[in-house]
Amino acid sequence: MGVLVGKKAPLFEADAVVNGGEFVEKFSLEQYIGKKHVIFFFYPLDFTFVCPTEILAFQKKLDEFEKRDVAVVGCSIDSKFSHWAWLNTELKDGGIKGVKFPLVADLSKTISENYDVLAGEYDYDEENDQSVFDGEPVAYRGLFLIDKQGVVRHQVVNDLPLGRSVDETLRMVDALQFFEEHGEVCPADWHPGDDGMQATAEGVADYLSKH
Repeated sequence: MGVLVGKKAPLFEADAVVNGGEFVEKFSLEQYIGKKHVIFFFYPLDFTFVCPTEILAFQKKLDEFEKRDVAVVGCSIDSKFSHWAWLNTELKDGGIKGVKFPLVADLSKTISENYDVLAGEYDYDEENDQSVFDGEPVAYRGLFLIDKQGVVRHQVVNDLPLGRSVDETLRMVDALQFFEEHGEVCPADWHPGDDGMQATAEGVADYLSKH
């Protein structure tokens, strides 16, 4: 699994569904560079079981991300039509109606490949003279925190059965923004309101002496 932290987030242009039902062509994360931090996350498939719990959890906390000037964007290998149908299906029927942040359609799987979260890889079957896919042709539960310069500052990748923590995602946003504002690093289990720490031997000693 590739590590993108410290590198520019791979850019793309793809179909997406925004505001719960509007089709957008050539949707790109580039629109946020210089303006917003971005949480860009992958999930395996529409109309599944763990995925709606994550997506609805992000929607529930969307105001918290927006207060921090953070855009939330989801992505799977489904088509824009599948996204639209899911977004317009009631929760009681297994849908995610009410979700407003963009869902990107990675039908070609190239975005998942570029972020190195595809749960398998293409190979060539010489005997049958054809391409085959080894593994599951969906994305792992990858999540990337991208700063305003377009650089990945945090990533986490879960296997398919393991849902992510939206609260932990918010904590990482807070930690990054605290560092950007104050220049102090964030020690273990840091939360807003806690002390930061100077990234020096003296700073560590001072912090540990108080905690």
